[in-house]
Amino acid sequence: MAGSSFGKIFCVSTWGETHGRGVGVVVDGCPAGLSLCEEDIQRYLDRRKPGQSKFTTKRQEGDQVEILSGIFEGKTAGTPISLVVYNKDQRSKDYSAIADIYRPGHADYTFDQKYGIRDYRGGGRSSGRETIARVAAGAIAAKILQEMGIEVFAYAEEIGPYVIDKANWNPALREENVLYMPDAQAAEKAAAYLEEKMEAKDSCGGVVGCKISGMPVGIGEPVFDKLSAKLGQAILSIGAVKGFEIGDGFTAAKSVGSVNNDAFYNHNGHIEKETNHSGGVLGGMSDGSEIYFRAAFKPTPSIASPQRTVATNGEEREIVIKGRHDPIIVPRAVVVVECMAAITIIDELFVNMSNRLD
Repeated sequence: MAGSSFGKIFCVSTWGETHGRGVGVVVDGCPAGLSLCEEDIQRYLDRRKPGQSKFTTKRQEGDQVEILSGIFEGKTAGTPISLVVYNKDQRSKDYSAIADIYRPGHADYTFDQKYGIRDYRGGGRSSGRETIARVAAGAIAAKILQEMGIEVFAYAEEIGPYVIDKANWNPALREENVLYMPDAQAAEKAAAYLEEKMEAKDSCGGVVGCKISGMPVGIGEPVFDKLSAKLGQAILSIGAVKGFEIGDGFTAAKSVGSVNNDAFYNHNGHIEKETNHSGGVLGGMSDGSEIYFRAAFKPTPSIASPQRTVATNGEEREIVIKGRHDPIIVPRAVVVVECMAAITIIDELFVNMSNRLD
């Protein structure tokens, strides 16, 4: 299977299936000398693991990471870092009834048509459980970025019809509610809405916002490898993401140049922008201001309500999906977005180091 690797210098290759022995990742290109232990990675994995609230799947996985290679005496050795998380609570029998049925909203049909074989146990390689590997790698990238004074901060910005109010913005609140919303009032309303969807055996979507601060100017390339394009590829590669926008995004299409252009000014000898409609990227390169983007997540496709579909032989069927599923993907996806952004940024920083002799 092609397409399981991402990055040029900081290269991440994921492997494994949701109902196999485990999932893992190999990280190549991490510099030697970085202090790294399993606890550094576990902190990130704990943010995405299942069973943390009534709004996540009841699959009971500890998601404990093991470092298999690349670390010597508590520091990275400059060699490939191999990480694994073993699956402990897979229930493959929950999926036996859909072995010959294509689930609406899933990759069953396309996977079957492409390869002629599919792992029907929860989607196999197409499962959201693959994101464990991304988070494990992203934890390493985030630690390197921390050494550089760069912070990546993702959060739930919208859940269903409820959007955080910028007037109530408080980053500390992200960790104080199970929906990872930095607005207590919006989180309370969104939680009530989710309970209604669960009662109706339905699901809902939402939007994850992400802010990257501390970026130097000039990271990214001006043509095909624009920083915005790289971030878009990274975020859109997350299974349930259906939309990506940076800065004002689609709102810019309704604006005018006199408003959308970010005026420059001299701030104590430093060139800065008065506004940030560009989202921190100009001409495909970071402009020194905060990078801001949004990712739209579709509703969880696994719902307990009856749905129309067909079997592999073309026979029309009705399906009610059983098993343990999240009524919304967004809360557990927040750390996935954060980690994919961190992987992208660190790789682009490493690529940029060869741009000028000085």
